[in-house]
Amino acid sequence: MISCDTKDLQKVLDGMSNVPLSNADIASGLKEALDKGVDQSVKMMSATDGYYASIYKILLPEEAAKVIDKLKFIPGFTNLEEEAIKRINKAAEDAASKAGPIFLGAIKQMTFDDVMGILMGNKNAATQYLHYKTYNNLYAEFNPVMLNSLNKFGALDLWRDAITKYNSLPFITRINPDLADHVTSKALVGLFSVVEKKELGIRTDISQRTSNLLQKVFAKQDNK
Repeated sequence: MISCDTKDLQKVLDGMSNVPLSNADIASGLKEALDKGVDQSVKMMSATDGYYASIYKILLPEEAAKVIDKLKFIPGFTNLEEEAIKRINKAAEDAASKAGPIFLGAIKQMTFDDVMGILMGNKNAATQYLHYKTYNNLYAEFNPVMLNSLNKFGALDLWRDAITKYNSLPFITRINPDLADHVTSKALVGLFSVVEKKELGIRTDISQRTSNLLQKVFAKQDNK
């Protein structure tokens, strides 16, 4: 049994750095690290106020400032900004709860031809690889989920009413920002950011390497 003492654990990991590892081993280790990141990301962001009360709070698109400014004195729209922000963040939290299978499916389909480059690369290399290879597909699958959640919390109805009212005002240039696209993009930023933080933790904090595979694989990058 490995001692919990950090120095003793580091000695063991230093020894592991010389253990031969196949590309399959490294790929499995990186995927396990990403699995852990995804699991933490989904749990954190789908919790109550996971977005709304965090640094990943989703604000309205920039064009919304014009709408808010024009409507804030009109009955029924005086609290438009805060109400809209609450609803879109609730929708993002609801959608995040369904993001796990989408992310995990993407991870399983990854082929790590350049696994050693990822392992020995930047501290966020695995997350960046995941982002580069899967973002468009993730967006395509996640956007309908987000649309359902936005409808569930009445965010789209509220925004549609506001835009309709705004566009009916005289002397304005009509706008129609895509709220679902905005919220989906921002929600994915939050999800990927948490995955990235978990990857950094596993790469830099040996106590977060909670399996033999993670210990063996990331011991390699410790001595690069």
